[in-house]
Amino acid sequence: MTQESKKQLYRDPQNGKVAGVCAGLATYFGWEPWLVRVMVASGILLGMGWFVVIYIAGWFILDKKPKQSKSFNSGGNSNTNNAYTNSNNQAVDDESIKVKAKIWQAGEPPKQAFHDIKRKFTKLEGQLRTMERYVTSPEFSLSREINKL
Repeated sequence: MTQESKKQLYRDPQNGKVAGVCAGLATYFGWEPWLVRVMVASGILLGMGWFVVIYIAGWFILDKKPKQSKSFNSGGNSNTNNAYTNSNNQAVDDESIKVKAKIWQAGEPPKQAFHDIKRKFTKLEGQLRTMERYVTSPEFSLSREINKL
């Protein structure tokens, strides 16, 4: 079973308003957190008191979402597969950008996703130009000849 197919339900207090139960449910189902909050608030206002009971139970029963931290070695380079580093130790994220098709789905609007992708490609192009400048320089040729000795 792959890691992506195994979903866990957590509460997400960092992205939540009260305890992160709605934010955790939104992440689990792939919805926007505001939509889950509106549904819970509507249920409470329409007299369905069991929404409050379920929310409080979720607050106490669900574990907090674990923090995803990157580990670094002594050289300062990331050991994870989510980033590539160039010679200046500038990380380029390899994370995928989720584009939402419907308004209630989680992810970025298409226009914002396009700008994010364009920004990443511009950054990668700058790094590629720096590498090409080095490879075509006399310094690279001299270094290569010295290494052949």
